[in-house]
Amino acid sequence: MLNFLARNLDSLLATYGYLAVFVFVGVESIGIPVPGETMLVTAAIYAGTTGRLSIFWVVVASAAGAIVGDNIGYVIGRTGGYRLVKRYGRYIRLEENRLRLGQYLFQKHGPKVVFFGRFISVLRIFAAFLAGVNRMHWRRFLLFNALGGIIWSTIYGVAAYLLGQQLLRLSGRVDLVLAIIGVAVIIAAVVFLRRNEARLQREADEALPLEAPR
Repeated sequence: MLNFLARNLDSLLATYGYLAVFVFVGVESIGIPVPGETMLVTAAIYAGTTGRLSIFWVVVASAAGAIVGDNIGYVIGRTGGYRLVKRYGRYIRLEENRLRLGQYLFQKHGPKVVFFGRFISVLRIFAAFLAGVNRMHWRRFLLFNALGGIIWSTIYGVAAYLLGQQLLRLSGRVDLVLAIIGVAVIIAAVVFLRRNEARLQREADEALPLEAPR
């Protein structure tokens, strides 16, 4: 299904225009791995080569999709996602104390994760959901989510519009590099947490109540 969608982006753009950009970017932002970034790049190139779309409205549709989709992912994580992790997390070693630790870390570093996660393919799909699960304050989430979505859409959209097919050929390599960077960052974060978990846990227990808010 995903391969079919990826192969038919041009026809989807010709038929649905800006709506296709909004839907693809939005669905990816919710946490479903559809080619949202590829749709943005393809739409920008389509706008530059055919003149049938405006790059301004392509960027607006992408930014709107990113913001709306991320907020849906956030709500899913904060409601059902949080309860699911709290109920079954012990089976994957996510006990109550580690949930508090996650909330504490998102309180301190959540804006960075939300903003820069938009530029890293590994995090782009999950950052909003994780922000919701870890109870990041919604107004802070919305601010950095909106900034990330707008800046990401503008940079990728305008660059693709200006560079056209050359950027399309490079986009696969760029995605690979960003994915490798994202994985490296995640591994480094896991190593850091493992080495400092006891200290961070004490800080989390002091900063947050014993029972996480429902």
